Amino acid sequence: MGTSGEHDWADAIARARRFAPFLMRALERQPDLGAFLAAGDGEGALEWSRAHAEHEDTAVALRRHRLALATTLAIGDLAGAFTLDRVMDELSRFADHALDKAIRSAIFDRTGEDRSDGMIALALGKQGAHELNYSSDIDPILLYDPKTLPCREKDDPGEAAQRYARRVVNLLSDNTAERYVLRVDLRLRPASEISPPAVPVSTALTHYQGQALAWERAAFIRARAAAGDIQAGEAFLSEIAPFIWRPKLDFGAVKEIRTLTQRIRADNEGADSPGPGFDVKKGRGGIREIEFFAQTHQLIHAGRDPSLRVRGTRAALNALAAAGWIDADHARVLGEGYDRLRVIEHRLQMVDDRQTHSLPSGEALDRVAQLDGMADGDALVAELTELTAKTGAIYDELIGQEAPAPYPQPKPESRATTLAQMGFADADALAQRIEDWRDGRYASIRSPQALEAFDRLLPRLLDAIARSDDPERAITRFQAIIERTQSAIELFRLLTAEPRLIERLVNALTLSPRIASTLARRPETLDVLLDRQPIDFEHTYERTLARLRDGPGRSDYEAKLDCIRQVVSEARFTLEISLLEAEHKPSRIAAALSHVAEAAITAAVEAAHEEFAQAHGRIKDSELLVLGLGRLGGGALSPASDLDMIYLFKGEYGAESDGERPLGATLYYNRLATRVNAALSVPTAQGALYEVDTRLRPQGNQGPLAVSIEAFAKYQESSAWTWEHMALNRARVLAGSDDARAKVEQIIARTQCQVRNPLDLQKDVLKMRGDMAEHKPPKGELDVKLMRGGLIDVEFLVHFIQLRDASKLGSDNPAMLSPDFALAIPALIDLGLLERELWPAYDLLTDVLVASRLLAPERKEPPPAAANALARTCGCSSYAELLASVADARKCVIRQWAINFDETLEI
Repeated sequence: MGTSGEHDWADAIARARRFAPFLMRALERQPDLGAFLAAGDGEGALEWSRAHAEHEDTAVALRRHRLALATTLAIGDLAGAFTLDRVMDELSRFADHALDKAIRSAIFDRTGEDRSDGMIALALGKQGAHELNYSSDIDPILLYDPKTLPCREKDDPGEAAQRYARRVVNLLSDNTAERYVLRVDLRLRPASEISPPAVPVSTALTHYQGQALAWERAAFIRARAAAGDIQAGEAFLSEIAPFIWRPKLDFGAVKEIRTLTQRIRADNEGADSPGPGFDVKKGRGGIREIEFFAQTHQLIHAGRDPSLRVRGTRAALNALAAAGWIDADHARVLGEGYDRLRVIEHRLQMVDDRQTHSLPSGEALDRVAQLDGMADGDALVAELTELTAKTGAIYDELIGQEAPAPYPQPKPESRATTLAQMGFADADALAQRIEDWRDGRYASIRSPQALEAFDRLLPRLLDAIARSDDPERAITRFQAIIERTQSAIELFRLLTAEPRLIERLVNALTLSPRIASTLARRPETLDVLLDRQPIDFEHTYERTLARLRDGPGRSDYEAKLDCIRQVVSEARFTLEISLLEAEHKPSRIAAALSHVAEAAITAAVEAAHEEFAQAHGRIKDSELLVLGLGRLGGGALSPASDLDMIYLFKGEYGAESDGERPLGATLYYNRLATRVNAALSVPTAQGALYEVDTRLRPQGNQGPLAVSIEAFAKYQESSAWTWEHMALNRARVLAGSDDARAKVEQIIARTQCQVRNPLDLQKDVLKMRGDMAEHKPPKGELDVKLMRGGLIDVEFLVHFIQLRDASKLGSDNPAMLSPDFALAIPALIDLGLLERELWPAYDLLTDVLVASRLLAPERKEPPPAAANALARTCGCSSYAELLASVADARKCVIRQWAINFDETLEI
C-alpha cells in the first residue's frame, strides 16, 4: 500500500496520469504547476496555486485556486511528501478562505463595503475538525446579527442576510467552465426544514438552549468559527457551550447516537462487507462509525473532563485513551483504521473528483488500488476486510449491536448452582431475587432492550460482587439503585462496555458504607462515580461558590437551598470517591472538603440574608460573620466532620433594621444565624448537608447564638476558660468583609498572645485531657483521634505550646499561631519547641483519620478489601504495615508529650 518510494514524485505523477482521469486533465491544464511537481517542489507548487488564484472575479479566482490546490495535494499525497494531516488541514484552510471570500464578496457586491461584520459562518463536520477530504461537502451554519450586518439603507437586515447566504452558496457551488469551488450543504442549521438559509443569532441561541437534539450536540463537538465575523462566531459558540458540554452523564444522547447509527446501517444501500459497492464512510467499521465512537464518548464524558474537548477524530481518540475512558489499544486500532480509511476515501475521490465513498467494481477497483500503490483490487478488499472487522467490532460494543436472539439466561436452578460455585452464601435465594428483578417489577429493567442489556451485564457484575468483601450488602445496595432509577439501559450498556467501571461501582457499594448509602439514596450520583473529572484543588472554594451563586438565579429560597445541597453533595461525593480510590493524599482531600464547606457556608449566609431582608430589611454598616473552629477552622475536614462554628456580628448592638418588620441588631442576627444553621443542616428534597455545632460560642449553649464582635472580645478577655482559648487557636473567619475579618483576627491574636502562667496552663491542659480520656475512650484500633498518642494529644500539645509561648514569640512568628497545623507544627519545630519527628507522625494520623471515616467508620478493623484500601490510601502496602506505622506515630507523640508535660502515657 502507499507509495513506491520515499517522496517519489515521478512515480506519483505517473500513477496519477494512468489511473486518475481527473488528475491527468488537471496536470495537462496546469503545465506550470506540473513543472513544480515534477521537480519535487511541493511547497513551491502550493505557493503557485495561491498566486495563480489572483483574479478580479472572486468566483474564477477561487475555482482556479481550488483546482491547483487539489492537484498539488493529490500528487504530494501520492508521493508521500504530504501527510494525511497536512492534506486535510490544507483543504480545510482553503475552505475557510473560500467561505470568507464568498461572504465578503456577497456583501461588497451589495453595499460596496469590504467587511463581514455580523455575518457568521460556523464550520461543522470535517471542516470544523480540519479533516476535509478532496471532494467533501462543507456543512456551514450561517448566522447573522441584524444590528451589525452591513446592508443598504433601505434593506431589511433579515432579507439582506438571505440574499448574502444565497450568493455565498452560488459562488461556491455553481459548476461553471472553471468547475466548482465547494459543495455547500446548509441543512445542519437550526430547524432547517422551516428556517431560512441564514438564521438570526438570537433564534439560534433559543434553539440550541432548549430545542436541539443529541445529533446536533454531536455536530457541534467539531464546530468552530471559520469565516465572516470570527469574533462574533466565537462568542456564539461560548454561549452555547453548556448545550454541548453537559456536566452530567447524558445516556440519552448515547441512545440517540446508537439509534442514528443503526438507522444508517439499515439504510446503507452498499455492500455489507468490503467489496464492490462497500461504502468506506457509511459501512460497518467505516469512517463515520469511528467518528461517532469518539463523539459519543465525548458527549458522555467531556462535560466533566475539558481535556476531551478537541475537534479532530484522532485527537479525540488519543485524549479519551489518555484519560482512561477508552482502551488504549482500541484507540490505536480505531485511529490507525481511521487514517487508512481516509486515505482510501481520498483515492476514490481523486479518480474523477467525485464525492464518492463506494468501492467500484472490476477494472475501476483495480485502478483505485493501483493509484494507491497496491497490486490490485483484491489486495485492497482484503486489507479493508481485516481493518473494518476490527473497527466494526469495537463500535458494536459501544452501541450494543447484538444478535437477534435474546442473550441466553440460565434457569433459576441452574443459576443457583452457578452462584453457589461463585461463593454466594444463599445461592437459591439470590437466584430467585435475580428472577424478581427480571420480571418487570422495576421500571429500569422493564423494556425488552433494558432486560437484554441487564442480562449481558449480569455475569460480570455478579463476578465482581462475589469477589467483594460483602456480596450480600452489595446486592442489596445495587437493588436499591435499580429500584430508584427510571431508566438504566444506557448505564447497563456503559458498564458492559467498560468493565473497569463495574469494579469501581462494586468497590463503592462495598468498601465504604457512606458512599454506598449515598448511591442507594441518590442514584443520580452514579454519574459522578462513573464519569470522573480532574479535581481542581487550587480553586475548589472559588469554583464551588461560583456554581452555588450561578445555580438558582432568582429562584425562591427553597430552590436556593436545594441548589446548595445538590452542588455541595456532588462536590463532597467526588472527593470521597477520589479518597476511596487512593487518587490523592487524604490530607489533601480534607483540605478540599473544608473549601467546599466554606463555599457552602458563604452561599448559605448570602441566601439566608437575602430572604431574611425581604421581611426585616438590613442594618446599615453591619453584617454577620462566621467563625470556623476545630477541623473546619484548621482546613482539614474529614468526610464525616461536623461544622464547629461561632456567629458574630459587626455594628452597634442597639441598631435596628430598615425593613417593614424592623428588628434590633441582637435579635436580627440571632434569627439570621438560626436560618443559616437551618440552611446547612435541615433536610430538604435534596437531603441534609452537615451537622452544625455551635457549642463553642461564648457561654456555650447558655449564650445567644450570635454576639457582637465587641461582646466576643470582652468575653475572650475576661470570661473564657482555657479550653476556649485553646479552641481559638484553630479559629478562622469564613464569612465576612475584609474589615470585619481583620477586626476579629486582631481579637484572636490578642487573646492568643496573653501572658500566661505556664504551670497553671499545664495544669489546666492535663486536667482537661485526663477528663476527656476518662469519659471518651477510643472505640477501636483505628480511633487515632481519641487513643493516647493520637490526634487529640497532638492538638492539646500544640495548643499548650502556642498559648505558653505566643506572648514572647507570636508577633515575630505568626505561622506558629496558624489554625492550619500544616503551617503551625513546622513553625514550632523550626523554633525548637517541638521535635522534627512530630510532623510526619501527625501527618500519618491525620491521613488515617480522614480515610477511616470513609472506609472504617466503626474505628475497628474493616473487612479485608476495605482494610487494604485504607492502607493503600495512607501510603502503606498492607493493613499490618498501616497498624505498625500508626503505633510508631503514637510512640512519637507520647515522647513529645513526656518531654513537655513530664507525664508518661500508655500506648
